[in-house]
Amino acid sequence: MLALCAGGAMAADAAKPLYRDPVYDGAADVSIIYDRGAKLWKMFYTNRRATMQLPDRKDVAWVHGTAIGIATSADGVQWRYQGTAALPAACTDTTSWAPELYYENGTYHMWLTVVPGIFHRWGEPGASGRIVHLTSANLADWACADQVDVGTTRIIDASVLKLGERYRMWYKDETVGSKIVAADSTDLRSWRKTGDGPVSATRGEGPKAFRFKGYYWMVADAWKGLMVLRSDDASHWRQQDGYILAEPGQQATDRGIGQHADVVVDGERAFIYYFVHQGAEPEAAANPYWQQRTVIQVAELVYKDGALSVDRNAPLSFKLSAPAN
Repeated sequence: MLALCAGGAMAADAAKPLYRDPVYDGAADVSIIYDRGAKLWKMFYTNRRATMQLPDRKDVAWVHGTAIGIATSADGVQWRYQGTAALPAACTDTTSWAPELYYENGTYHMWLTVVPGIFHRWGEPGASGRIVHLTSANLADWACADQVDVGTTRIIDASVLKLGERYRMWYKDETVGSKIVAADSTDLRSWRKTGDGPVSATRGEGPKAFRFKGYYWMVADAWKGLMVLRSDDASHWRQQDGYILAEPGQQATDRGIGQHADVVVDGERAFIYYFVHQGAEPEAAANPYWQQRTVIQVAELVYKDGALSVDRNAPLSFKLSAPAN
């Protein structure tokens, strides 16, 4: 169904699920960016091999050996599969996770979590990730830039935001109890830890920092829903009570906790794109591997009295506006 939204543009109803990968049915960890050349929104995501049925149910090889999937949309609501990203082998590896996309001055940047191989258990020796930086002029042809060096390679899941004349990256650091920490840069290449320590005592991954309603915000996957933090200066954070997307949704394909999200702020509205495991769906009763599958959902972030909330069951209709610059 189409309807008019603010400014007279045609809005579309968001489906449940919003998107599912047509090859492996394991879309996760999305990062959404506007392609200024094609005049389309693009969703880059971890393309988990969720349809694999490994004899050992504890084997996590299906979460490794992953490419980065791409989907396109004219409105941010209706998405079409485009294939997988062609990333240079010189700075990547067999397993790619959690892309972070950023645009400035004619250049697209990607920070990508890279794991050296396919592993069968979490925590295997050599299985730790690192974050690499790639650049592109068109979101299709990527060049190696550098590896993020903050003194340890056990870091994953970058989120980057510009703060005045500098940039700040938040990421999960496994050497400090898998908490979210930050590093600063003046050129998007050389990074130095801020010294602020973890943003919260709560463990988590997949941080996403953004500006909305006069504050800096961060959402991060705490494996029991998403924690939400607010800041006046992007350095000192206060975690709000509870977790968003922690309670199962009522609609089919949205009955699990929300995980590793991206947020797109469009004027006075903000939309959170998150993934959901399919273990609570009827198909999982007959096929124990069905729970490996993940789909992308979207909901609106609502600001009230200094906090953010989400009603994942509410009907949602919108159309993302093209960025001004």
